[in-house]
Amino acid sequence: MSPDTPPQDIAVRLTDVRLDRGTRTVLSGIDLTVPRGSITAVLGPSGSGKSTLLAALTGELVPAAGQVEVLGQAVPQRQRALLELRKGIGVLLQGNGLLTDLTVAENVALPLRTHTKLPRPVIDRLVAMKLHAVGLRTAGDLYPRELSGGMARRVALARALALDPPLMVYDEPLTGLDPIASGVIMSLISRLNDSLGLTSIIVTHHVHETLPVADRAIVIANGRIVFSGTPAELEATTDPLVLQFLRGEPDGPIAFDTAERSRETA
Repeated sequence: MSPDTPPQDIAVRLTDVRLDRGTRTVLSGIDLTVPRGSITAVLGPSGSGKSTLLAALTGELVPAAGQVEVLGQAVPQRQRALLELRKGIGVLLQGNGLLTDLTVAENVALPLRTHTKLPRPVIDRLVAMKLHAVGLRTAGDLYPRELSGGMARRVALARALALDPPLMVYDEPLTGLDPIASGVIMSLISRLNDSLGLTSIIVTHHVHETLPVADRAIVIANGRIVFSGTPAELEATTDPLVLQFLRGEPDGPIAFDTAERSRETA
């Protein structure tokens, strides 16, 4: 992205960011710009720090150095301001996070009931629209236990979209899904990004499923960004470190240290 890009065209900007977990530095020297309207894939092996980066975007983790800007403002530390910013960020968790004692419709309605004062008929209408957007309009009366893995992921997506956030962050959206369900989810992410004018960040280690829908890709390894460019540029890379990740090779410049990775769930 050009350094002359107007600020209003940037959804997320990280400048020389260092992220620590306790006394351990997970990521350092992170510079990242995400254009509005784009889909950016954040790729890397398990334990590389992808979820730590996500925590910085949502304000869960305060950077040890550098600055994180989301939707035109530095991520605030004051709780009230942070909660207000988070209304503009939809997060799809890899575990879905659906409440098992609520129906599908009640799960999707939860953010609307919590953060708005809209009357019940309006909320019901909005819930129907969100479920329709993910292809599940007739599933409102079902409970999470009655859903397949792919259906549950789509319900979680509908709930994440409930407040019409301009920024969507997907944390390992394909975890536990079969190839068909994975294809449905990725197609849905792409379609919703275009039709709703969203900006999307997909945090994942599923390279081949994600690159076809992405505009930009970054690869995180060894505590830093080791690649940033287009999917085509990534697929053409000759960097040994990046190739090791893309090919899933156990030996190479990316160390496999089970004890170290157990401390980081990214």
